[in-house]
Amino acid sequence: MNIDARIVAMTAAAALAAGCTPTDATLGNAVRSTMAAQVVNPEPVYDDPVPTTDAAKAAAAVDRYRSDQVKQPDTIRTTAGESSGTPR
Repeated sequence: MNIDARIVAMTAAAALAAGCTPTDATLGNAVRSTMAAQVVNPEPVYDDPVPTTDAAKAAAAVDRYRSDQVKQPDTIRTTAGESSGTPR
């Protein structure tokens, strides 16, 4: 095979491959919208101020955790009655 035949064959292959490329205008929108949803706002604005922490309270909590003296949280009921529905 001479050089001219190789050039013709490569040009034909490139033309066929170019016809296989996607031309959908919405291709990749799902990835772009998911990425935009995961981007963190570098300067967020909050309605309520961020509460401050107390280092002494945090240190006491760590000490209680390490000595197995953790305070049990208060019990909170989330429903007023029982449901009579069937389990799913």
